[in-house]
Amino acid sequence: MPLPLRAIVVFHAVARSGSLSKAAAELYVTASAVSQQIQALEVHLGTTLLSKAGRGIVLTEAGERYFEMIGDQIEHISEATQRIRGFRSRSILTVRATPTLASKWLLPRLKGFLDANPDIELRLNGTTEPTDFSRETVDVEIRHGEGRWPGVFVEGLAEEAFLPVCSPSYLAPASIDATDVPQHRLIHSIKSQVQWAQWFSLAGAPPAVDWRRILFDRSHMAIDAAADGFGLSLESTLMMWRELRDSTLICPVRNPPRVSLTTQWIVCPFDHLHKQKVRLFLEWLRAERAAWQDQRSSTSTVQTI
Repeated sequence: MPLPLRAIVVFHAVARSGSLSKAAAELYVTASAVSQQIQALEVHLGTTLLSKAGRGIVLTEAGERYFEMIGDQIEHISEATQRIRGFRSRSILTVRATPTLASKWLLPRLKGFLDANPDIELRLNGTTEPTDFSRETVDVEIRHGEGRWPGVFVEGLAEEAFLPVCSPSYLAPASIDATDVPQHRLIHSIKSQVQWAQWFSLAGAPPAVDWRRILFDRSHMAIDAAADGFGLSLESTLMMWRELRDSTLICPVRNPPRVSLTTQWIVCPFDHLHKQKVRLFLEWLRAERAAWQDQRSSTSTVQTI
């Protein structure tokens, strides 16, 4: 005979509330339906669980023992049900981004997205490894590169300006010419798409013969090193927007050449664009991009580029 799970749940509600009518209201059924379930359970167990006491009911000795034995299990089942219901009501959004973009640009803004979308659980993975969407459960990637990846949706995050910067304790703003730059320690982000040699050519500065340099494989380390007074770094205004805003980094070069390109790209399979969580994230990204571009255009530091 199959286990009468529904009848067990009904009995638990009756025993806990001490009333057929209260149990019926809790379970959204009639008192008659409750009585029928109790009777079915008593037949299944071969014993009486409830007895009348005036206008109410009381548990028999067998009913009390049975309630004690099943009470914890029913509570655990109820708690597990609520947890899994809450889990399923949340949508998990997995985003992959390069470490520098994740820490320098994305993370400072993410609270706004989470506050606006409380039902989305965000998982942010910072890595330079491109996503294999056929094998990995990633919804959206912000990928570093030139933007040429066939078969997927690709949209440039923003056009970035590359600017020589340093701590204001190292040099004052607009205090040197481009030709003076090679005399200083130069900080290199080796994966950057704009390198010092390219900048020297655009600036008309002689290439450095005897480099004094320090190399990093992540731009966020190069940015932090410049802010700590190590020397001059050539970095993206997208990545160091906060340091420029707070004047922990300044441009020491008078009339630097303008170097602009897009290096960060929003990438995902086309079918991911139909997911509501992805659409919400992309709409938020575009709004944040527009806000950053407005802020950039209004800053005197960037206007000198």
